Amino acid sequence: MEPVALRPLRVGEILDVAIKLYRNNFATLVRIVLFVTVPSQILIALVRASAPNDFSTSTTGFTTTSTTGEPNVDGKVFAAFALVFLVGLFMGEIASGACFRAIGGAYLGEEQTWKGSLRYAWKRARSLIWLTIVKNVVLLFGFVLCFIPGVYLYGAYAVTTPALMLEGVRGRKALRRSRDLVKGRWWPVAGVLLIGSLLTTLVGGAISGLAAGAVFTNNDIAVDVARGIGGVIGATLTTPVLAAIITVLYIDLRVRKEGFDLELLADTVGVEPNGVIPRFLPDATVAVASSGEQPPFWPPPPGWRPSSEE
Repeated sequence: MEPVALRPLRVGEILDVAIKLYRNNFATLVRIVLFVTVPSQILIALVRASAPNDFSTSTTGFTTTSTTGEPNVDGKVFAAFALVFLVGLFMGEIASGACFRAIGGAYLGEEQTWKGSLRYAWKRARSLIWLTIVKNVVLLFGFVLCFIPGVYLYGAYAVTTPALMLEGVRGRKALRRSRDLVKGRWWPVAGVLLIGSLLTTLVGGAISGLAAGAVFTNNDIAVDVARGIGGVIGATLTTPVLAAIITVLYIDLRVRKEGFDLELLADTVGVEPNGVIPRFLPDATVAVASSGEQPPFWPPPPGWRPSSEE
């Protein structure tokens, strides 16, 4: 069978394919995120509980004044805040990296195990964390020095993690790789990324807020536990969605610029293509004659039959 030649997707189709991938592989993706987020959320809850009260009860994470009007920010508060932020950021990236692996295989119709995907991501953990640091530092400078460069880089670096996870491109090379793929497609890429980020942020924030609000007590520990549970649920439901959107976006960019097909994707992901055209790919064309054993595009046109049945 000739390799399936994927076609470029419109913005709505990218989101549609991503949601279908998420739905079809929900159990695997949920296990990936739960395995990572539960320990990290426990650690975050412990840090919050051990931090000063102004840190654990403040909506922003810490306050700048005490009840006497004197400054009440010390090294412990900042250290706790930084630790919570870094743990959440890095463990979230590990979970996202494993989701990228699972979703990339799902694009081929291959069922990926959550353990195998996590092992794949964990082997690249140092590179993934380093890329996260470099990317966020560059974005921070872009936003601080001048807002417009930060916005541009936000879209230009949209597919850095898939470039690392699926191509092995690391560090600044991954940033350049993402920028090269996005070049000429910045507006659609930024639009898809913005929609996905807003969707996942709103859903995750709402779940976490509802969990914390459901605890009718002033006990800080109970509130922290409820917030942690809400964080786990929110991350479990939203992290795979954004990973699916970015993965489909990455593959679409490679289709447009490099003639990417399922055979190349199989080599990239490291699995054997099973010869099955994934049903969630809208109108994926195949490089075969319309009168052969395979349809000229997928789904098949009305009335199409393989030549063996004619």
